[in-house]
Amino acid sequence: MIFMRSYYVFFILMVSGYLMSACSEKADRNDRGSILNDESLVVYTEKDDQMKEPFDQQAYQEVQKNDYQKRRDDFFEKHRNEDHRNVHADLVRLYQGVKPSDEGFIKAIEKIYKREDCSDFRMIGLIRFVYQFLGTPLVRPSLQDSVEQCILDFKYWPDEPGIDNMCTWSENHHILFSTCEYLAGHFYTRDTFSNSGHSGIEKYKRGKERVTRWLDLRYKTGFSEWLSNVYYTEDIAPLVALIDFSPDEEIREKASMVLDLMLFDMALNHYNGTFGSTHGRSYFSSKISGRRESSSSTYHLVFGLNHQGNGNMATNAIAISKNYKIPFVLHEIANDTSFRKMSNLQRMGLNMDEVEKYGLDVNLLEDGMTFLSLEAYCHPRTVDLTMQMLDEYNWWENSFFKPFANYKGLLTFLRNTGLLPMTVKVFNKDLNRNTRTEANIYTFRTPDYMLSSAQDYKKGYGGDQQSIWSAVLDEESIVFTTHPVASTSGTPDYWTGSGNLPRVGQYENVAIVLYKISTAPGLYVTHDLEYTHAWFPKDKFDTVTQSENWIFGKQKDGYIGLWSQNEPKWVKSGDYANKEIIAEGKRNIWICEMGSKSDFQSFNAFMDAVSSSQISEKSFGVEYHSPSQGKLEFSWEGDLKRGGEAIQLNNYPRYWNKYVKTSFPADAISIEHNNHSLLLDYEALTRNASEYLN
Repeated sequence: MIFMRSYYVFFILMVSGYLMSACSEKADRNDRGSILNDESLVVYTEKDDQMKEPFDQQAYQEVQKNDYQKRRDDFFEKHRNEDHRNVHADLVRLYQGVKPSDEGFIKAIEKIYKREDCSDFRMIGLIRFVYQFLGTPLVRPSLQDSVEQCILDFKYWPDEPGIDNMCTWSENHHILFSTCEYLAGHFYTRDTFSNSGHSGIEKYKRGKERVTRWLDLRYKTGFSEWLSNVYYTEDIAPLVALIDFSPDEEIREKASMVLDLMLFDMALNHYNGTFGSTHGRSYFSSKISGRRESSSSTYHLVFGLNHQGNGNMATNAIAISKNYKIPFVLHEIANDTSFRKMSNLQRMGLNMDEVEKYGLDVNLLEDGMTFLSLEAYCHPRTVDLTMQMLDEYNWWENSFFKPFANYKGLLTFLRNTGLLPMTVKVFNKDLNRNTRTEANIYTFRTPDYMLSSAQDYKKGYGGDQQSIWSAVLDEESIVFTTHPVASTSGTPDYWTGSGNLPRVGQYENVAIVLYKISTAPGLYVTHDLEYTHAWFPKDKFDTVTQSENWIFGKQKDGYIGLWSQNEPKWVKSGDYANKEIIAEGKRNIWICEMGSKSDFQSFNAFMDAVSSSQISEKSFGVEYHSPSQGKLEFSWEGDLKRGGEAIQLNNYPRYWNKYVKTSFPADAISIEHNNHSLLLDYEALTRNASEYLN
């Protein structure tokens, strides 16, 4: 969240000198050059020899379905035997006919009445309760009455009366609040909602419109919180609720299709159940361990990967869903081991210069919530609208925006004089660190490792919670780099997000990562740390060794080499001893090359080949002669080149891999693998799977 800090004195002094240059400043989008043709989007798969023995497809399907049912039964047993006191765990107990504790419901209701952040996470549980379990003898009647009254008293949208400290606008909160309002309105059609004075019918109609808009954008353009191993969990729970309880067939079908694509994203971008890809939003604990990801229990239940875990609102909802059927082909793709190497390219999110294509208006208050789902608070195109929302919704008193209140007079002056958008441009790369615009994702997988990145994403901008690239060899054998921020609260911090985002270019198993750190005073974050660092936990690898500026790691049959232009130094003490590598300097280049025993025969051979490769540094760029990819060239400006040929870094399709090829924005999507298929036609409301897992 943008918290205006104490740099306004500097800001007022400097703004007049920058305004003229700001008028001519253009967005740093790197849209030069033409899109490469399909043949040069390298996503081909090298397959091992196909099975020669007769294959009984029907018997195999029955085994997988039985395995899913066993995982589901084990999941239920775990919830029966463990004391998780929250409303979502209690719903699982109720589903099994087990009396829950009162505490989970009571805590949820208390939090909701306080209008604290994440109240919607609890409300979606209460909504499911009244639809699926109201009247149960397992919950005392007075508590059920309290649940119903809480639903009728809730503040569902920021235009309703009252001060709150809830975030209603980020992508996951947007669908949670909208779904809760829509379903509550339908369930209590004849009641009056006390906080707003709306009838149930009014609530239903308001929620339906917002739910539909959100679903449309997610299907066509994907998620601004792309591939989030934290927030996909929060999206799944309301989608399952829509599938189970929506009275409108259109919404049930659309929600099913969007959830299918979320599971498809997870099936494509994991390594053995670790959702270790690039992320639009993630946190340190989730980036360094597949076991600690919010998504781990969903991987286990749906795909039989990762570990069972304690469950969460997503996994619990899928487990007790009445209507959602998991397409069998998604399970098969998640467990596909038939390839030696596979590339997945996909595009996610919105380009702020093209939002009108999707019926969005930068001057319309209702659309402001959609722009804030991208966290485009201070984007030059939307900052005036943000200020209007602060007034209309009295967000000056919301804890997320309260720091703005000290500068309300200045902001009002700049807005009234038309100077606010130009002023924002001056500090664009700092103030728009939160804004998650279109991302072009490249994930490369082999049986021994995965490498994933957001290609050429907002280079030089401040970062917030984005995880731009990551290499995974096992559930905790994970490597990535960031520019750290010395923050004691909020994000970005030392490992979450970045002070300045790098420019990344990836081709298959090699990624080149360029950092150019700015220490100029910022209004949001000023970067005091003039170094970049890598997470490379020695204790999570079988072997780690160093050869000059190369750090090498081996885990099972997977290998990684990480090179730093500036001298890499291991941290020797403290919490990150033998886990963190620091490279001093405001500019640095990191190179990651991955390999395996099947490629190099031995770890020593890999290290010899990589460490002896020629690296030529040039005008803030590098020419790297990779033993696997040949000559690669990459600089702060220009193309990533392999053997002199440009590699496409932007304008990717919606999906492009061995299972599906679909343009952006998506229309019909046909996913096929192993004689199984899933056809989604959003406009025709057609969802056809060859088989379902459950």
